[in-house]
Amino acid sequence: MRNPIHKRLERFETWQNLTFMACLCERMYPNFKLFCDVIEQPEQAKLYQNILNLVWEHLTVKGAKINFENQLEKFENVIPNVNDYEFFGVVPALDACEGLSELLHAIIAGETLEQAIKISQLSMQTVATVLETEQERELTEDELKSAVEIQEELDVQWQIYRTLNDCEERDTDLILDLKSELRSAGISNIGVEIV
Repeated sequence: MRNPIHKRLERFETWQNLTFMACLCERMYPNFKLFCDVIEQPEQAKLYQNILNLVWEHLTVKGAKINFENQLEKFENVIPNVNDYEFFGVVPALDACEGLSELLHAIIAGETLEQAIKISQLSMQTVATVLETEQERELTEDELKSAVEIQEELDVQWQIYRTLNDCEERDTDLILDLKSELRSAGISNIGVEIV
């Protein structure tokens, strides 16, 4: 599904794209946490959150020295294999992991645009997959576009984009506000809630 936001991300500076990605990962985190709760591996969810915290630190603390290659290596060990599980929850959990690993790759490689678009699409794809699984069929582009859940996901992505776009220069308060807003909401892109 095409998202007009992708063209606009081209005008973003690196910090804006990284913040955009971190926000989307923050929104996907509850999906992974729920999966970890089900398989009784809470420490894996903790690792996700810790790494995401380091990303926020990287964005807001001047001169923060973080070895993201090392973090990525640790994280790769907890990414679930879809074939090992019989229940649907592994799919959104895997998407959340893919999102975070794309974000880490973006920081390591210094290439952010492609990754920002990828994570935006990934988050939309998770929503689409849930809808198709619920309806037990593949949905057309038009059906997806008119789905309330897809609209909500688009709205949130646009909201994050607009907030960042209004910023003339890197604003750590704004970045921290976005983080705490998403974290305190505690609701994922597919409506999974952290209690």
